[in-house]
Amino acid sequence: MKFIIGIGGVTNGGKTTLTNRLLKTLPNCCVVHQDDFFKPQDQIEVGDDGFKQWDVMTSLDMDAMVNTVKGWIENPVKFARSHGVTVSAIQDGSDPHQSEIHILIVEGFLLYNYKPLLDVYSKCYYVTIPYEECKRRRSMRTYTVPDPPGLFDGHVWPMYLKYRKEMENNNLDIHYLDGMKSKGEIYNNVYEDIQNALLNIL
Repeated sequence: MKFIIGIGGVTNGGKTTLTNRLLKTLPNCCVVHQDDFFKPQDQIEVGDDGFKQWDVMTSLDMDAMVNTVKGWIENPVKFARSHGVTVSAIQDGSDPHQSEIHILIVEGFLLYNYKPLLDVYSKCYYVTIPYEECKRRRSMRTYTVPDPPGLFDGHVWPMYLKYRKEMENNNLDIHYLDGMKSKGEIYNNVYEDIQNALLNIL
């Protein structure tokens, strides 16, 4: 059985922290990080706002990302092994013919805006934090390409609002997570929800 979890949300909301914790506790679990699909820096356009357009869909090679997700769907065992994930049969004892569970987490800031990916998710989560907290966390992070002055207010936050509105118009069943809660509370909430979903499917 294949189960795909989307973990989207605002920049510095805690997506990766949550993903990494789930990765350790869910069976046969692989991950695809959207950040791994950014185009090279010289291919990122400068927008009307005067900033390099890192926070827009065209900054990502979404075809490559979709192909990676499709690769997992076609053969989760092969995908897992090629990514160093140990695959084991998960049995609950009630049914000896129960199929293995294979889980993929897709993590990123623009997961629910790209049409070819909208149908793949079994569960959609979205982490939110308020403007002030987001700006504070972002200012404390060190990026390979440092943020130029004014980027957050001039580009990052406006793009977040734009894409969030667009995402909400896609009518996906999205479970919103309050990124201001403790990491443990967010994790427990999501882990329990996933376990319940898996029990309902098996």
